Amino acid sequence: MAGELKVLLVSPDLMATSRLAGLCREAGATLETLRSLTDSPHGGPHDVVLLDLQSLPEDPAVVVTRARMAVDAQANGGSRATIVAFGPHVARERLALARGAGADDVVSRGELLGGFAGLLKRWRSGERPGAPASLTE
Repeated sequence: MAGELKVLLVSPDLMATSRLAGLCREAGATLETLRSLTDSPHGGPHDVVLLDLQSLPEDPAVVVTRARMAVDAQANGGSRATIVAFGPHVARERLALARGAGADDVVSRGELLGGFAGLLKRWRSGERPGAPASLTE
């Protein structure tokens, strides 16, 4: 993933959107936001897709699958986007369902907002971590 990192955020939460927009700017990444999965991304292809499981009421497996289909269609056979599901650390089951449905990474909202720059580096490198400690405790 050379060059400017392109991030797609799927979240109707205006606070999360605002915080992540600032974090992307600080990291030199661009951010496109969709309020729901019924909207279509336009600024792709994207390198990273962030799925806000707390704000998206659908089953996490459906959220991950629909997001993967949308970004893969935009990639036209190019590099595959890293799908990252995030939510409250207490929503372990929803995060685990997202992982099982094919999310490349799952993180708590606190991990995402508190360690965004480091996470972007990890995702840019293509590292595919196992379940974070917050989900296995």
